[in-house]
Amino acid sequence: MKNKISDLALFGGKALFDKPIHVGRPNIGNHKKILNEIEKVLDNCWLTNNGPAVQEFEQHISKLLGVKHCIAMCNGTVALEIAIRALELTGEVIVPSFTFIATAHALQWQGITPVFCDINPKTHTIDPECIEKMITPRTSGIIGVHLWGRACNVESLEKIAKKHKLKLMFDAAHSFGCSYKNQMIGNFGEVETFSFHATKFCNTFEGGAVVTNNDELAAKIRLMKNFGFSGYDNVVYIGTNGKMSEVCAEMGLVSLENLNEFISANYENYQLYKKKSGDISGLKMLEYNEKEKNNYQYIVFEVNEAETNISRDKIIKILHAEKILARRYFYPGCHNMEPYKSYYPHSSFLLANTEKVAEKVLILPTGTGVTLNKIDNICKTMSFIIKNGKSISDKIYQL
Repeated sequence: MKNKISDLALFGGKALFDKPIHVGRPNIGNHKKILNEIEKVLDNCWLTNNGPAVQEFEQHISKLLGVKHCIAMCNGTVALEIAIRALELTGEVIVPSFTFIATAHALQWQGITPVFCDINPKTHTIDPECIEKMITPRTSGIIGVHLWGRACNVESLEKIAKKHKLKLMFDAAHSFGCSYKNQMIGNFGEVETFSFHATKFCNTFEGGAVVTNNDELAAKIRLMKNFGFSGYDNVVYIGTNGKMSEVCAEMGLVSLENLNEFISANYENYQLYKKKSGDISGLKMLEYNEKEKNNYQYIVFEVNEAETNISRDKIIKILHAEKILARRYFYPGCHNMEPYKSYYPHSSFLLANTEKVAEKVLILPTGTGVTLNKIDNICKTMSFIIKNGKSISDKIYQL
């Protein structure tokens, strides 16, 4: 462990870990089962185009979430794009800036203007009280983002959408397997989208899905993900290629078989982080409501520099040298990335909470590949850094 500042790898000491520990390292289920299922795909010579594995995967998702329709997609971004187009959103759509850039890009890619709304600093999700100020005659919808597996204020968003006759959908990339008021996420708005990217706790190598309880919308989305084909040689609608492959679906099915194991590992890690970080001044851990289902995929801290005497970014620099690859989500906010930064150079005046949170959030590693001993060492290192915050910060400044 680190007993003096010179022990830190950034200042010449030995790194805490031999190999990097990543945020979002993939959870892999039963290796043998995965390889066996892929062998079956090869033997069947049915690699894509709504094969049996994709159909089974969709059925499992629908049953798990209690939703009528699941349409598997090649990735979460295409799922967003198709859902947006299926809802016929136009003009302007209100979204949080504190989200992954794909949420904004999925709109801009289709000539729709993302209008960035501020967040509630306590929940990190879109603030309903700010939404109505952003509505104009060109506004056609709202996209809420369930962050860290914690749902938006769904009722408030539904009320606003109904009042102004706007369409409401949710980006639920973080929230597969989570619930809100005892109802599984996937049942809110007109559609919700999921990501099964490799970094998600349940992955299909690369993949996504749109879920909905609207029969007509589901039929439309199925057409759109396969070029608009309705039967053989019969194109009835404009579409694209958003299909999930059989190999990806098989990975997803094995991931679903191991879902409880993944969540249990995440939960155990979460509890240890919570216990070990509780007395570290200036470090506040985001907690989950244990009355709800959660995937516990994200270990989220806020760094209060006034108390730690060292910035979040300097802490991350030190951790990276120790091969703890902590992350800063979703810095610096979509509004500070291109092309939006050039389009809306003064948007930060309307996004004060977004900017403050983006400067404080620090994400630490978890998942099945992170042992309890590693977490203990990570927390001890964090404690050492913060207890010596001013001295370490000054020393970094001198580098």
